Parts: sequence; C-alpha cells; structure tokens
Amino acid sequence: MNIGILECGHTMPEIKERHGDFPEMFARLLDGNDFTFEAYDVENMAFPDSVHTCDGWLLTGSKHGAYDNLPFIAPLEDFIKDAYAKAVPLVGICFGHQLIAQALGGRVEKFKDGWALGLTDYVFEDGQTLRLNAWHQDQVLDLPEGATVIASNDFCKNAALLYGDRAYSIQPHPEFKGDIISNYARIRRGSLDYPDGGMDHAQACADQPDDNPAIAAQIAAFFKQPREAKNG
Repeated sequence: MNIGILECGHTMPEIKERHGDFPEMFARLLDGNDFTFEAYDVENMAFPDSVHTCDGWLLTGSKHGAYDNLPFIAPLEDFIKDAYAKAVPLVGICFGHQLIAQALGGRVEKFKDGWALGLTDYVFEDGQTLRLNAWHQDQVLDLPEGATVIASNDFCKNAALLYGDRAYSIQPHPEFKGDIISNYARIRRGSLDYPDGGMDHAQACADQPDDNPAIAAQIAAFFKQPREAKNG
C-alpha cells in the first residue's frame, strides 16, 4: 500500500539533522506494515496530481494554524474534501487532525487554556489510557458532521476522531519519541508563549515510555481495512 505523506510543515533544522523530517519519522513509526511512502511538500505548494495518486494520505503537523490565511491551506482543504468524498483514506496528525476537521465543517481555534507539551495521558473509547507526546495549543473545538470522538482528556476534549472508514486523526504526535520532544523543548524554550512549566514537564518525561506503537497499529489498521472506492 502506497501512502502519500502531505508535509504541512517541516521540523527545525537541528531536529531534521538528528531525527529526519516528518516523512522519515512516519516511515519509522509505520515500519513493518508493508507500506511504501511518497512525500509531497504541500506547505510549499507541491501537491499530488490526484487523490488517487496514492492509496491513502497522511497529513503531518505544522507550525501554522489551520485558520491561517496561507496559500496552501485552501487547496489542501479541497484535496481533503475530494479524498473524503471518494473514500481515499485520510490520517491526520496534530495540524493534520485540525485541518481535516476544519475542511469538513468543524471549528479550530487557539485554545484559551494554552499549551499541551510533552507526555500526556489520553483515554480511548475502549477504556485504555495511552501516553503520547503532545505539542499544541490549537484544538478542534466543534466537530464536523460524521466525526466521532475516540480519545480525549480533561484538557483536550476532541483528541482523536474517527470518520467511519474515511478518516482517522489524532491531536498528539505518535511520531515523536521522547528524545525528539526533549530537543524541541530545549530549542524552543523562551520563545513564543511557551510556558516554562510545560517545557520542564516535556523534558522531565522525555525518558519515560510512550504508547506510540499502539497508535501506529491503529493507523496501519485504519489504512488497511477494506473499503469501496468511489470515483465520482
């Protein structure tokens, strides 16, 4: 199965040098599932020819807001709507999670209570609690039609969404291991409005185990499930 990685943003140069950019991170996360990958730098307007160019699409994180007036966002929303209508599976991570929701009629805003940073507990619909690395302030506040909440916590109500067999999205970063989060916190500390306490937490928890493999399994199962393509 060929998965197209839609790069909605890029990691910082120091992170890229040590850990690769988002396509390399997701290839590592999803290794062992017989996937091949093609990357498209949609942030810089490099779009696929068609939603059928790949068998499924994964939208990455980004430093941008889904609500920003940037050249790539409107055409990417159109691409999401087209893929959704034609049952080409979509997976969204962080910004990708937010943009899928926004494109399909949901509402994304900068959350009034600030940032989620570092290892965070999320309660899934089956009752299990998974620990995943967060790095976000924006959130999906209103759901689009067809979305079901499958994970949440007290800080992030709509932390993971499922749209039948059409789309799966999650707010935290299963592609981020603790060393990546620790480096983000070290590099970004003191910039923007990042709280020192959140940065302290991110670095203090960086060597603790995460549940990234469980999310990798969910993503792989979502992509691989049988579905009827719609070409109209």
